[in-house]
Amino acid sequence: MYAQLRETAAELAGVLWREHTVYRERGGGVVIRGEHVGRWISLAPTGGKDRALLRAGRLLDGGTTAPARTEAVVDLTAPVAELATVCRRMLAEVAAAADLDPGPSRAGRPGKERKERKPKKARRTAGSRHTGAGSWVVLLLVGVAVAAWAYSVFGGPGY
Repeated sequence: MYAQLRETAAELAGVLWREHTVYRERGGGVVIRGEHVGRWISLAPTGGKDRALLRAGRLLDGGTTAPARTEAVVDLTAPVAELATVCRRMLAEVAAAADLDPGPSRAGRPGKERKERKPKKARRTAGSRHTGAGSWVVLLLVGVAVAAWAYSVFGGPGY
């Protein structure tokens, strides 16, 4: 049954969207993702011969899938054009439901404007010192260590 679902999904995806991803889901069904339209369609076995459960839903932010908004049982022996017609109707229902209840979607919520971010202020202005106090302490300790080494080698008692 998976092979038949996979073939049908691949043909259906090519008819519906130019850009799509087809993959297997955990339950043995096949999912078609249209990232550019923010929608998904799945074909899952129903237990009947040559029949599948067709579901459609939205893609949320981050690429996760929202629960199916609409479902229908379809005959897999039907021509792909007929299945595509059913899918388009279901996708239209999903889009209409998304317009009524926007929820979290890729496009954001209509009517809400995004706040413009202010550019970050530079921490240091032109002409300020670039070396912090911690760096000066490290440089001082390195200088003391070099001086102690030089004194013990070249200037210590017994030279």
